Amino acid sequence: MNAPASSASFSPADALRAGLAGLLDGLPPKQAAQAVDRLIANYRGRTPTDAPVLRDRSDVAAYAAYRMPATFEAVRSALDAFADAAPDGWEPGSHVDVGGGTGAATWAVSEVWRRERPVTVLDWAEPALALGRELAAANPLLGQARWQRSRIGAALDIESTDLVTVSYVLGELTEADRASVVEAAARAAQTVVVIEPGTPDGYTRIIEARDRLIAAGLRIAAPCPHSAACPIEPGKDWCHFSARVSRSSLHRQVKGGSLAYEDEKFSYVAATRLPARPAESRVVRRPQIRKGQVLLDLCLTEGALTRTTVTKRQGPLYKASRDADWGDGWPPA
Repeated sequence: MNAPASSASFSPADALRAGLAGLLDGLPPKQAAQAVDRLIANYRGRTPTDAPVLRDRSDVAAYAAYRMPATFEAVRSALDAFADAAPDGWEPGSHVDVGGGTGAATWAVSEVWRRERPVTVLDWAEPALALGRELAAANPLLGQARWQRSRIGAALDIESTDLVTVSYVLGELTEADRASVVEAAARAAQTVVVIEPGTPDGYTRIIEARDRLIAAGLRIAAPCPHSAACPIEPGKDWCHFSARVSRSSLHRQVKGGSLAYEDEKFSYVAATRLPARPAESRVVRRPQIRKGQVLLDLCLTEGALTRTTVTKRQGPLYKASRDADWGDGWPPA
């Protein structure tokens, strides 16, 4: 594949922030905030057969400015974890983003693997696709992107590709359509990464997707260090992680907050046919730093959960544990 047309210093993350900052020019702040409030509750309707709620460019612009940064950071975190497990030097030669809307996941892929590649974004909301195409013009790594209107459900047809992302989509689908989409992704792709909100319901959808991906012959690369059954007891807890997101003025206005950031909670699964090397274990809670020790909650290769204590006596491992973050593989490479 040819090298990207951009310089090595190009940052998709910075370009996306700049593009989103200009979306709301000329749109009164109150109108933007009201649009976001409505769209948060009703985005794309209750099922995929409803008319999309993103009615026009102002709707899409408000929603993209509000949600794209969080989606981008969550997807990037999931892809970073997969990249750590992938064979050395691997990167996707092609990418299909299912239900991609304005394309946050395509930006995340270009951030993690900074090379131009064929990209297809599938969504049923034409205004979202149009804005995604407009934003992508500022990213030379998305020069080969196609923005295609498509029903996301039982009739979904995905072309053969190296990577399929399905981010923040399954919750908008019926149970039958969720199954169809995940199975179509598994048939088409070498690697499938699914991301959902970090809620009990989001985690349940991720577990369902995880089971279907394993049944289709893929192996789990992240976050789980195994492809066995999830050791979390249903209804008692849920597996999720956190990504830090810089808050825009629109975020602060809608949420009434003053902090310059917020934490996006998400659940995900990355499954692949590649000879991946999952982490030996995964930090599944925020590490607890105590005097002279760090408590780590881990999911293990054996398919079990445990808490381990790393003490000052363990020297370099203790230092590494103090730097460990929620979602990291453990021990460090």
